[in-house]
Amino acid sequence: MNKVCAKDCSWHWRYSGEEKTKDIKIAALVCPKEDKAEEGSNGHTKLGGQRCFVRLCQHLYNFWNVTVKRCFFKKKEEVSSVESIFHKEKIVVFGRTLRDKSQPLEQRAQAAHKIGLLAFTGGLPASRFATEYMKEVANLLKNEEMTPKVKILLIQSIACWCYLNPVSQKKAKHMQLIPIFINFFERRANSTNQREIDENRLVKFWTCYALSAMTCNNLSVVNELREHRALKYHLHELACDVWVGWPENFAEVLYFLIGLHRN
Repeated sequence: MNKVCAKDCSWHWRYSGEEKTKDIKIAALVCPKEDKAEEGSNGHTKLGGQRCFVRLCQHLYNFWNVTVKRCFFKKKEEVSSVESIFHKEKIVVFGRTLRDKSQPLEQRAQAAHKIGLLAFTGGLPASRFATEYMKEVANLLKNEEMTPKVKILLIQSIACWCYLNPVSQKKAKHMQLIPIFINFFERRANSTNQREIDENRLVKFWTCYALSAMTCNNLSVVNELREHRALKYHLHELACDVWVGWPENFAEVLYFLIGLHRN
């Protein structure tokens, strides 16, 4: 039988398929068979020392593979996932402002608007990441004391999130944003001030645009909107209005997207 020799132990490097991935393996070399066995207490001491060294090598090998190596690759994966989300750090910063209830309402709405723009320009990964702040926007939109300017900023953020993004569209539907938007159509301006009437109309215009973004290629949103029977008359009224400065009459666009023209 061959004996394990401690003095000839060495480090062996084994490279895997990837060039940068290294797996350090500690192995004890097998020495040639000795002619005579060690005798006396000195032989027993050497044999015990060799066994302890082999066990130490095994523990070091297991520690490397189970603890050190796993932690190293976990951190590497986390870094790569973070770097893959464009605008992530900016979204997080504006997200803190949005969730900070001590901040003025308009400042929180501006933060939501910037998150929406970053989600739009950052692609699908950034948009999916930004949807975690949609709940705060939905809660703010329920506040009836908001000014039209603040409402428009929040509505614009939702429109940016939902533009050609099925994940954000589904999230917006889940956050009950459709009933909130429908409620904007049903509100009438109690003031005779022409400026306030125009601001209220502008809120409805942006609501049409946001709903158009939510409805595009999303049958579940279309079906829910069709359940609101009064929506047909609101959209017909808004479609007859003058959409100066807009590329499209989005009340009319939404009217056709839902399929109300077929009724």
